[in-house]
Amino acid sequence: MNSGLAASGLPPETISKIQQVFADYPEIECVCLYGSRAKRDFRHGSDIDLSIMGDALSDAGLLRVEGALDNLLLPYKIDLCLFRNIENKDLVDHIQGVGIEFYRRNNVMN
Repeated sequence: MNSGLAASGLPPETISKIQQVFADYPEIECVCLYGSRAKRDFRHGSDIDLSIMGDALSDAGLLRVEGALDNLLLPYKIDLCLFRNIENKDLVDHIQGVGIEFYRRNNVMN
């Protein structure tokens, strides 16, 4: 995955709000931004494509995360998916190739 959220066209406040939602769900290990915002060919109003990594997050948990993001009332459509559920090899390759790390849970030393 590439780095470079600054080039995604999203305001820092928006990024921070979305990251805080992810931080509220310990099942989420990592989130990757992909699509036009990761490729830097987005347009005004482009959606935000995010793939969640984390084997502990259930489909019901994904729905809760989607609801929490909707409650932010951001002026963007956010498309979420669980990376482990993606069956399209081209999409997997795209995310792994151009994806930008959007969020990562801090590793806690035991």
